[in-house]
Amino acid sequence: MKNYFVKQYQKNDYINWNAFIGQAKNATFLFHRDFMEYHNDRFEDFSLMIFEDDKLVAVLPANRVGVVVFSHQGLTYGGLVYSAKLNGEKVATILDAVLSFYKEMEIQSFYYNPIPLFYVSKGNAEMEFFMFKKGAFLDKKEMNLGINLAMPLTISKSKLKHFRKVEELDVELVEEQELESFWELVLEPRLSEKHNAKPVHTLQEITALKEKFPNNIRQFSAYYDGTIIAGITLFETETVVKSQYGATTKKGEELRALDFLFITLIKKYKQEGKLFFDMGIVNDANEKGYHAGLLKQKEELGCSVYNQDFYKMKLL
Repeated sequence: MKNYFVKQYQKNDYINWNAFIGQAKNATFLFHRDFMEYHNDRFEDFSLMIFEDDKLVAVLPANRVGVVVFSHQGLTYGGLVYSAKLNGEKVATILDAVLSFYKEMEIQSFYYNPIPLFYVSKGNAEMEFFMFKKGAFLDKKEMNLGINLAMPLTISKSKLKHFRKVEELDVELVEEQELESFWELVLEPRLSEKHNAKPVHTLQEITALKEKFPNNIRQFSAYYDGTIIAGITLFETETVVKSQYGATTKKGEELRALDFLFITLIKKYKQEGKLFFDMGIVNDANEKGYHAGLLKQKEELGCSVYNQDFYKMKLL
């Protein structure tokens, strides 16, 4: 019988961890240590590495707050990352090993946020099943809007009508290597004005991340009369492209430049063979729990609703 050993990630595991992420069944670049650690001053890392005998077979990106572990508060999604060779029973055994490790460390609660299913074409629901069987419960559910690019696009007629009007204007769409113009002239001012908020990433943070992941973090902007009027920052994986940030100036709003950008990019990535266009969640602090206007807007761009689930397990 195989022996499973769990250890907490240490800095000298950097190469081994990243090599595993590069070939795992359900990993994205968000699990690379260079991405996870851009905000390590805000989180106490509690990531785990799981070995079958002496072979690394799974990792769990996570952080700790006192006696509570999260997977991972600094990432859009997390969950157990494992080799494609692992079958369901081995995943169940790995979960047992992880939970035993947590109990030894006197962890009282475990919050689990798996990667959305459409990121993993081979399926990825083993952990949720086995956690449920061990007493985990659904703590939170959010609507994640996405477009299945393998299917015919269902963009609304009104969106396409305005798209064709903008096509006739002298609007220039460019991919930029620098993010200053979008961050400083569009994103930050509009978030401050409309929501009294700031981007999750500072300009310095997103610039450093783009330098480390130039093929995964991409910036597309729209210019009119030489002035930026809209932009979208994308996080791109092998099969999915995610709209991480999208914003427009008042002039861009008049011209519907953000829709123009979205539709152009949706068509581009469909043609290139990506499987999904992830447009993120639509949650809100209101009594409904979601932003109705944002939901309608994304549905009109062709999105469907997919679940993003958050689980909690009490250990002690």
